[in-house]
Amino acid sequence: MNTEQIVRTFVEYFEERGHRRITGSTLLPPPGDPVLFTTAGMHPLTPYLEGRPHPLGRRLVNVQRCLRTTDLDEIGDATHLTVFEMLGTWSLGDSDGPSSLDWGYRLLTEGLGMDPGLLYATVFGGDDQVGPDTASLRLWQDLGVPVELTVEDNWWSNGPVGPCGPDSEIFVWTGDTPPESTPTQDDRWVEVWNHVMMRHSRREDGLLVPLPQPNIDTGLGLERLASLLQGKSSVFECDVFDPWRRLVPGLWPLDEPSLRLVHDHLRSAVVVIGDGVRPSNTGRGYVLRRLVRRVLTTLWRDDTTRSLGDLPLELVSHTLDHFHQDVEPGEVRRLLLEEERRFGRLLERGRSVLARTRFQRPLGEQDFHYLHDTHGLPRDLVMSLRQQPWPSGEFGRS
Repeated sequence: MNTEQIVRTFVEYFEERGHRRITGSTLLPPPGDPVLFTTAGMHPLTPYLEGRPHPLGRRLVNVQRCLRTTDLDEIGDATHLTVFEMLGTWSLGDSDGPSSLDWGYRLLTEGLGMDPGLLYATVFGGDDQVGPDTASLRLWQDLGVPVELTVEDNWWSNGPVGPCGPDSEIFVWTGDTPPESTPTQDDRWVEVWNHVMMRHSRREDGLLVPLPQPNIDTGLGLERLASLLQGKSSVFECDVFDPWRRLVPGLWPLDEPSLRLVHDHLRSAVVVIGDGVRPSNTGRGYVLRRLVRRVLTTLWRDDTTRSLGDLPLELVSHTLDHFHQDVEPGEVRRLLLEEERRFGRLLERGRSVLARTRFQRPLGEQDFHYLHDTHGLPRDLVMSLRQQPWPSGEFGRS
């Protein structure tokens, strides 16, 4: 089952249960949202989760593209991506938690064909403010799914203040042996679906108050689900990465972790550009700049002549088409090459500055401030230039 079929099955399943499909938004959150990028499908729906009536009703389903910078250091493992698509459902004061979990279980097992014996659930076990989620616990016990009770791992919030509540997560066993242990004890249990019972709002003083309406907010990553259903060992082997795996290794011979980083960060950079962001030194533009520079640092580690100008336009077009972005592929490549040239010049300047005698010793905070303020060299770049045995030569090709 490819990703398009998974999306269709997911949406139709919930439409049959009274959900209306809403159009996913761009990576840019709505005005007033403090985050730089949409990190979850609930971001565009925050006003409705807080009580405003939604024009399409009380049960919703959608596919939302998301970006999470918190996972950057995990890119290269089997389950994390910077930009990904989130399948989501919502009940705005309508259905209850057990119904949502039962629908999720039956979609996974009956609709998508997962083996029920490979599933495990976690449930909120209660703390000093909120009692245990006994309704979810009973539902899983009735279905015969093993359950683990946790506290912090099963409490969802959208930050230090705002909507929050207990959640129940569904895990799938990915090991080569029969299932063993529990999700918190064995990382071969991979989280596939999170169901949040969003009943509270946390105030500035830490106190929990009831939301005007209790909501259900569920989400599961499309690429992670696809890799599990397709029997792949990582998200980078699911069908959305087929053209990347076909074209990039022959262009830039890299080890597997480096290939995964290049695939993820370049694909993410294309999507960010497609949503209107341009490289800069602050905010969203700096996230984009950081993605591109991490790619270039990886490519130039062994060969400084490698260039983003060699990136096949087919990959840019494939990504823009997949995310339904109306941007010319050539314009995206032009912006990537501009950033490559800018970074190459910065590296050349950095190597020259750091070759000075005063920087041949361990650097202190005063040195880092001077290098940043006087020469525009951020700390992470200085550390990279000092630690990495960069090959000689110019960076990239103009």
